[in-house]
Amino acid sequence: MTVRAADRARYDRATEHLDAPLAIVDLEAFDANADDLVRRAGGKPIRVASKSVRCRALLERVLAKDGFAGIMSFTLAESLWLARSGFDDILLAYPSADRAAFAELASDPKLAAAVTVMIDDVAQLDLIDAARDGGTEPVRVCLELDTSLKLLGGRLRVGALRSPLHSPAQVAEVARAVVRRPGFKLVGIMAYEGHVAGVGDAVAGRPFRSRAIRLMQATARRELAERRAAVVRAVRAVAPDLEYVNGGGTGSVQHTAAEEAVTEIAAGSGLYVPRLFDNYTSFSGRPAALFAQPVVRRPGVGVVTVLGGGYPASGAAGPDRLPVPYLPEGLRYDPQEGPGEVQTPLLGSPADDLLIGDKVWFRHAKAGELCERFDVLHLVEGDTVTATVPTYRGEGHTFL
Repeated sequence: MTVRAADRARYDRATEHLDAPLAIVDLEAFDANADDLVRRAGGKPIRVASKSVRCRALLERVLAKDGFAGIMSFTLAESLWLARSGFDDILLAYPSADRAAFAELASDPKLAAAVTVMIDDVAQLDLIDAARDGGTEPVRVCLELDTSLKLLGGRLRVGALRSPLHSPAQVAEVARAVVRRPGFKLVGIMAYEGHVAGVGDAVAGRPFRSRAIRLMQATARRELAERRAAVVRAVRAVAPDLEYVNGGGTGSVQHTAAEEAVTEIAAGSGLYVPRLFDNYTSFSGRPAALFAQPVVRRPGVGVVTVLGGGYPASGAAGPDRLPVPYLPEGLRYDPQEGPGEVQTPLLGSPADDLLIGDKVWFRHAKAGELCERFDVLHLVEGDTVTATVPTYRGEGHTFL
């Protein structure tokens, strides 16, 4: 029996009393992935990206482990909710325009001490000040550095369109604006190199593309390490008491951790290991989060149909944004239909061994987005569900 076949048998036994659709997290795999992230971080603390987990119980579980410290959140409303829930070190990874949440933040000492907001433009400070509604608590601020690689004199750009702050001088200028402005405290710098951390460099069947990606990433890492160090020097000249410099992501943990200027690493997807993280040479993880759909039809030989399953991930539309049939091995989508809103035909010889009511297990393309589809996660240890915990959605929150 293959490892995957053994996992399927375990998951089927663990959930035999539960009807699909359902989602699980294999805790042994989750913990092993956490340990691997810590190993790759080389002693630098890992700040957990909550958008990749979206479950308070699992955030608490990973933060209880040595090597993890703090949360990187994705909306201001989520940040305040987590702070009210007892998490005390939350870095908001994206700028916000949530005026009501800023008013709440600026009026509550506990929230203001726990949450750091992200900016890359002085206009964002104006928005926060206009939203205070009488709140006088100092707002903790982190500056985001643009990590994109610019070549050919800037005519070629590789990387996400995020911060406009690219050079040390640009970041230092905004840092001075924060320091001069009453009601704000500059505490950190964040730089997410998504073109390194979030792009696989071993694309199946594409050797030349994979080689080009590895070359680009090696060039980008060298350029960013030098520029990030210069940015940190420039900002520390303005704010000597800077608390942290955050960088990285699941796909670049060990490379970013090697930079002296970086004090902590951000990661989250590496806990669940969705399908987009199958194409890396720098690490391999164990799929920990899966969802099951029930077989509801047998249209013919070599075909079964499961209920639902059309859960595409965010990003540019394409086959890599679709979940993949994972267990039993050997199933594939009908190219004419793909994964559907209410039904998904699956082709392949394993279909002939599936009965009405059997479960087919899938992996999502991305990590936390799976939790937007399910109210609870069933936590599996061995061949037993040992706990059932709510996702953000199950607690009544869909922040984006």
